[in-house]
Amino acid sequence: MYAAHLDQPTEPSLAEGNYLRVRSSAGPLAIWLGLLVLYFVWGSTYIGIRLADESIPPFLMAGTRFLMAGAALLAWEVLAVRRIGRGPAMPAGERPSLPTARQWRDSAIVGGALLLGGMGLVALGERTVPAGIAAFQIALLPVWIAVLGRIFFGNRLAPAVVLGIVVGLGGVVILVGPFGSSGGPAFDPFGLLVLLCSPICWAAGSLYSSHRAVLPHRPLTATGLQMVCGGTLLLIAAVLTGELRGFEIAAVTGRSILGLAYLTTVGSLVGFTTYVWLLRVAPLPKIATYAYVNPIVAFVLAGLLLGETIEPRTALAGAVIVIGVALIVTARGRPSREPDPATASADPAGAH
Repeated sequence: MYAAHLDQPTEPSLAEGNYLRVRSSAGPLAIWLGLLVLYFVWGSTYIGIRLADESIPPFLMAGTRFLMAGAALLAWEVLAVRRIGRGPAMPAGERPSLPTARQWRDSAIVGGALLLGGMGLVALGERTVPAGIAAFQIALLPVWIAVLGRIFFGNRLAPAVVLGIVVGLGGVVILVGPFGSSGGPAFDPFGLLVLLCSPICWAAGSLYSSHRAVLPHRPLTATGLQMVCGGTLLLIAAVLTGELRGFEIAAVTGRSILGLAYLTTVGSLVGFTTYVWLLRVAPLPKIATYAYVNPIVAFVLAGLLLGETIEPRTALAGAVIVIGVALIVTARGRPSREPDPATASADPAGAH
């Protein structure tokens, strides 16, 4: 089951064996093309964030991005609902309905954790930390999902998952440790701390989404609500942190406008619709490979498009992190004879 619906959702929890359940079929070539789109789009969002950050304050940029994307998704849902209303009758459980107060509240909680705490902190961290480095730190999301799931919900951790956690955190030590030429941190400490907190917030929001939240059963509606709520919270954060003071629209560069437009359309809309389509036609373990492919794509693109230096230590740390994440995702992708009680009792309303 999947816990999130946004442009970088969490990796699936496969303890129940749902990875075999696909609603429709597609050819292998179509599935691989969809995966390639997912790899490139979600890997390239780090480049878009870096460009948009150049002249747009981070919380303001992220809030604008997700408000526009969320509004577009909800508008599409309105049109879809109208078409459904004119079509044949459908099962009661699939009929669209207005969100309840509980669904609005939980959408705000999940959207705040994922977008304000998750993506907002990525935008803030990338102001001082290279995009490729940021991508490797965010790649630790499966590590924090496993750790927090164990702490708060008692999820069992297979030996391979424990090994993956240790390896992934070891990669972080190599990446951010005081191994610079001057003996101090190789990158900005505040930026690194912010980027360390980002996947923790995302993991917390994802676990709440899958275990506690009551969300609309239609994926686009749920995603649109989370984007609108999270985008609103990001704009509030922009006001409270003083980002609007001294900000002038006329000073926004063409590169930042291009980055924001790319994030809103390609990163959020194209990436998400591709992801939803893959959920219907491809096994979940195959889709989950994005967790360790995306940071590699981001790292390579940052070097090619932004001219970021690829140092041997950075490459080593990234490889160690990717290996750790791959161990976790692979272990969680194996079918289990006995479902994990914590995941088996999760509320399916939060996992579309």
